[in-house]
Parts: sequence; structure tokens; C-alpha cells
Amino acid sequence: MEVMDILQALFRWTHIVAGIMWIGLLYWFNFINIPWGATIDAETKKKITPELFPRTLYWFRWGAAWTWGTGLLLLLIVFYHGEILFEMGGGWGTPTFVMLAVVLFSFFLYDWLYMGPLKKNDIVATIISLLLIAGVLFLFERWAEWSYRGYVIHLGAMFGTFMLLNVWMRIWPAQKKIIPAVKAGEAPDMDLLAMAGMRSKHNTYMSVPLVWTMINAHTTTVGAGSRYVLYGVIIIGWLAVAWLYKKSQKIQGM
Repeated sequence: MEVMDILQALFRWTHIVAGIMWIGLLYWFNFINIPWGATIDAETKKKITPELFPRTLYWFRWGAAWTWGTGLLLLLIVFYHGEILFEMGGGWGTPTFVMLAVVLFSFFLYDWLYMGPLKKNDIVATIISLLLIAGVLFLFERWAEWSYRGYVIHLGAMFGTFMLLNVWMRIWPAQKKIIPAVKAGEAPDMDLLAMAGMRSKHNTYMSVPLVWTMINAHTTTVGAGSRYVLYGVIIIGWLAVAWLYKKSQKIQGM
């Protein structure tokens, strides 16, 4: 057994366990905590929030960090060392480096858009997001000439990077101000509350297509190597999440 095989197995194991921790808590926040939180009074929140949320957010943010870090290591071993990225051509030229920069740093364009122009218009934001994703997929395939497996997993890596930075740069810093305010019986900053909620919601929407990219990178017969099918899966995933949000509002306590 080669060293790379052992490392790949260990990294996959850690990646999946950390991902379960992270995404499980993400869904708890969005599909359970939000509807439940609307039913409790301020005095109850004052007691529960400072005890529950710091504990939850600890596992949430470190689950995100470990998921992303082990995912990066798997990319290095499987797609770069194994050269799966260039099965259909391409190579380590300018297009590849530019697209890797898109994967790693386009969060800052997304962040700017959602801190400003797209902050309060969900319909326009969704349309622009879908157009940008279509453009990135086109460049992955036609300009950088990456293999289907290569650009599927890198789309997932881009979503995962967005989600990680949302947690560490937006959600956690906001909660460090929101939680003490609730504990003190004060009204939290509504702009911070709205921003943290929006980024958590975005992460929930990205998580479903992200899981597909992890699977489809190894089951390419589903989709037949078509970026159009992949694009359709993203839309279906987003519609599924929208349904889950509606469903979560209808489930009642006893």
C-alpha cells in the first residue's frame, strides 16, 4: 500500500466526519433553530443563547475549517498529484492559475456584492449568481480545458470556500457581538443579525450542490460529463432547499 493511498483514505475519513459535523449544525440552525427561536420570548433567549450558541458555534466553525482543510489536501493528492485535472488536455498554464484564483478568491467579489448592491434584492441576486456560475463553468471547461471531474470538484471547492469564509469572516464575528447583547437583555444589532442570517442561508443553499459535486466527481456517468446537467443540478438543489425552508416553518412542537 502506497503512502498516498493511506493519506487519501485518512483525509477522506476526516473530511466526511468534519463535513457531517459542519453541515449537520448548519441545517440545525436553519431548519430547526430559526423556526423554534421565533416561538420563545426574550427572557428565555437571554438564558439559552449564551449557553447554547457558543458551544454550537465552536463545533460549527471548526467543523468548517477541518472540512475545507482536508478537502484541499484531497485536491492536492487526487487531482493535482494524480493529474486528473488534465485528463482532457490543458495544463499548468495561465488559464489554470487564473481559474484556481477564481476558486480561492472570488468570495471577495461575492462578499462585496452581498454587502452592497445585492443586499436587499433576492431575485436579482439569484439571477446574477446563476449567470456568474454559468460563466465560471464555461471557463473551467472551454478556457482552462479541465476535465469534467476536475471542474466539478473545483466548483464544489469554490462553494466550500465561500461557505468557510462566510462562517469565519461574517457569521462568527457577528455572533460574537450578537450573543453578548442577548445575554445582557439588549436588542442585538439588526444589521448584523440580518447579515449573519443571510450568509447562513446562502451556505445552506450552496451545501446541496456542493454534496453533489463531491459525489459526481467519482460518478461521472450521471451527467455524462455535461456542464449543462451540472448547472441543472445546482438549480434543482436550490429549489430543494427552498422547499425545506418552507417545510421547516410548518413543523410544530407538542
